[in-house]
Amino acid sequence: MQLHHVRVHKSDENLAREDQLAWKIAEVAADPALVSEEVTEMVINRVIDNASVAAASLTRRPVIAARSQALAHPRSNGGDGATVFGLAPARRVSPEWAAWANGVAVRELDYHDTFLAAEYSHPGDNIPPITAVAQHLAASRGLTGSDLIRGIATGYEIQIDLVKSISLHAHKIDHVAHLGPSVAAGIGTLLGLDKETIFQAVGQALHTTTATRQSRKGEISSWKAHAPAFAGKMAVEAVDRALRGETSPTPIYEGEDGVIAWLLDGPDGSYDVSLPKAGSIKRAILDSYTKEHSAEYQAQAWIDLARKLHNEHPELLVAGAITSVVIHTSHHTHYVIGSGANDPQKYDPTASRETLDHSIPYIFTVALQDGSWNHVDSYSPERAGRPDTIALWQTVTTTEDKEWTRRYHSLDPAEKAFGGRVEIELANGTRIVDEIAVADAHPLGARPFARAEYINKFRTLAAPVMEMSEIERFLALAQRLPELGAAELGGLTIVAKPGLLSSITAPIGIF
Repeated sequence: MQLHHVRVHKSDENLAREDQLAWKIAEVAADPALVSEEVTEMVINRVIDNASVAAASLTRRPVIAARSQALAHPRSNGGDGATVFGLAPARRVSPEWAAWANGVAVRELDYHDTFLAAEYSHPGDNIPPITAVAQHLAASRGLTGSDLIRGIATGYEIQIDLVKSISLHAHKIDHVAHLGPSVAAGIGTLLGLDKETIFQAVGQALHTTTATRQSRKGEISSWKAHAPAFAGKMAVEAVDRALRGETSPTPIYEGEDGVIAWLLDGPDGSYDVSLPKAGSIKRAILDSYTKEHSAEYQAQAWIDLARKLHNEHPELLVAGAITSVVIHTSHHTHYVIGSGANDPQKYDPTASRETLDHSIPYIFTVALQDGSWNHVDSYSPERAGRPDTIALWQTVTTTEDKEWTRRYHSLDPAEKAFGGRVEIELANGTRIVDEIAVADAHPLGARPFARAEYINKFRTLAAPVMEMSEIERFLALAQRLPELGAAELGGLTIVAKPGLLSSITAPIGIF
């Protein structure tokens, strides 16, 4: 890795293009470095993982709306179009709209991969837009599965490298501001574009995808799922414009009226960003981790710990037995999904699903009572409204523990942690204390996810909405990803059971 110092420059300093962060990102994207077998295997895992959570969300309202919008924009000029999750591969739409519809389907349940450091991210959000462009241009450019793997590896690399170095949430900027540039870079790698074109696309993608974090605060709406899909869509359009010779605001990061100066650390702000050296393998995807449970990533370990306590301490399940539950955890968990957010909605049984999956008091309560977690049942209004659940829920609070905050930000994979310690007080005076560092599915967890777990997750989530033959077809194709030719890339989609989606009335808008 090579460290790049990034700071604000006044206009009269005339920062050379080659010294700008967007150019450094473009250099990484344009580098024809090989992809390792280990990275290739993980890309396949994440393609399967994305399809799993997309399948589970096919009949949910936000996904129906996004899909209906995409269908209003059929295959555009210049290519064969891209597929939409749930529909037959022959039904194609314009690639930016496929990126939109499929991105919403992937993110809707908050159930795919994650990487957390200075900023937060779901790097799997790179896959839908990069795949959409690959499908659209496969025949005209002779793109293969190997090309797609290279593009996805770049998308993960750039997003994770930015997430390690530049905090957006500290300034209430949504984390998708790192996604626009990473998708643009990934598409640049996929298409083998030159550095100048990628540079312009990265700048445009960043400029058009900066937004506030209100989408993840208070009464969280369906836009939480739409925001990354919108960033992917904007990145596709940014690359299209750059290919046509259009340019971006420059320098987009370092300018005195740029992103750092006015949206992040201010005129005196600076960052050190590490990016791969020329010829280096883009391996950042290996640092990311997926979810066993449909909830915010910081909740994964707490669901596992609650499940463990449910099995080991039946006395906790007696109504009224618990007087208080205090979760000692990292700054992020406390202030974003814990009681430190000061969001009354996190304790509201009528809150939206999007709000409840960002409420660790709710999630820990239900997982403790049930000893399990389900992406549908655990969020149902009936489940949230149970009187015994509401009573226990109100006793759960979080507090920041500086040691868990330090471990959260550690760059040492063996030390980095997303859990904490729970202290439970019972009415009879008993005190139960336990802790967990990482989720069971984490690479260092009790039951790390490998190919078999990704496949099982897909089978489980796809079974209600897909025929068994379609499940097997997709799994077989996805696992041959490095060997796929241009004609096969269109098969990288999932098709719902006959009649399932056609029986749903889509909402009417402008298109």
